[in-house]
Amino acid sequence: MSNSSSITQFLLLAFAETRELQLLHFWLFLGIYLAALMGNGLIITTIACDHHLHTPMYFFLLNLSLLDFGCISTTVPKSMANSLWDTRAISYSGCAAQNFLFLSFIVGEYCLLTIMSYDRYVAICKPLHYGTLLGSRACVHMAAAAWASGFLTALLHTASTFSLPLCQGNALDQFFCEPPPILKISCSHSYLRKVGLLVVSVCLAFGCFVFIVVSYVEIFRAVLKIPSEQGRHKAFSTCLPHLAVVSLVTSTAMFAHLKPPSISSPSLDLVLAISYSVVPPAVNPLIYSMRNQELKATFWKLTQYTLYSYQKRGRCVLYG
Repeated sequence: MSNSSSITQFLLLAFAETRELQLLHFWLFLGIYLAALMGNGLIITTIACDHHLHTPMYFFLLNLSLLDFGCISTTVPKSMANSLWDTRAISYSGCAAQNFLFLSFIVGEYCLLTIMSYDRYVAICKPLHYGTLLGSRACVHMAAAAWASGFLTALLHTASTFSLPLCQGNALDQFFCEPPPILKISCSHSYLRKVGLLVVSVCLAFGCFVFIVVSYVEIFRAVLKIPSEQGRHKAFSTCLPHLAVVSLVTSTAMFAHLKPPSISSPSLDLVLAISYSVVPPAVNPLIYSMRNQELKATFWKLTQYTLYSYQKRGRCVLYG
C-alpha cells in the first residue's frame, strides 16, 4: 500500500506495447498536433491581421483557437514523448500541472462555446441590439470570464484531487492526467470529496448545456421565420459549425465520465478521451473555416499579400 507522500511519479496508459505501434502512435499524434497548431495558428493570425474581422464573433473564435492551442499542447506532446522513448512515467508535479492546465483550457473552452451561442442568439434574434449587448468592453469581459472560469475550476479540482491520499498504486487508466483516473486510485474514505467534485463538474456542464440548448431553440425558431432562402442559409452557415463543435465536445465528454461501469473498457475509454481532448482542437479550424467565406477570403488575401511581399523582397535582393 502506498500513499500520496511516497508517490513521486504516475504511470500513464500506454497506447501500445510493441515498438512498431508505439512509433505509429508517435507519428500519428505528431501529424494531428502539427495540423492543430497550423490550423489554429492560421485562424489567430488571420483574425488578428485583418481589422474587418475585429467583430465579436471573430474575437470569440480567436479566443477559442487560443484555448484549443493550449488544450492540445498540454496532453499530446507528453504522450508523444512517452511513445518515442518507450516510457509511461510522468512526475507527480508534472501530472498536477498537466491536470491543472488541461482543465483550465477545456473548461474555459466550454464556457466560451456557451458565450458564442449567446453571440449567435443576439445576432439572429436581436440584431438591432447587437452593438449594445456585445460591445467591445462586454466581449472582453465575457472572454475574461470564460478564461477565469476555467482557471478557478481547474484550481479547485487540482487542489482537491491532489490532496487526496492515494492507496491503490500509481497507474492511471488514461494517457494524460485528469481527475477521474486519479480519483480511482485514491482511498475509499474520500468518497464525499469525490462526490463533491462530480457535483461541481456536472452543475457547471449542465448549466452551460441548458443555456446552449435554449439559445439554439430560439435561434432556429427565428431562422425558420426568415422569408428568403438565402437569409436562412447564411444564418445556418454561421450557427452549424458552432453547434457541431458543441455536440462533439459535450457528447463525448459526458458519455466518457457518466457511462455505467458495466460498459467501461480501456480501449473505449481511450477512444472517448481522444474524442474530447485531441480531436476538437484539431478539427475546430476546419469546421469553422469550411463554411465561413469571409474567413477563407481573408486568409487567401493575406497569403497572396505575403507571397507578393516575398517575391518583391527577392527581386530587390537580386537586383541590389
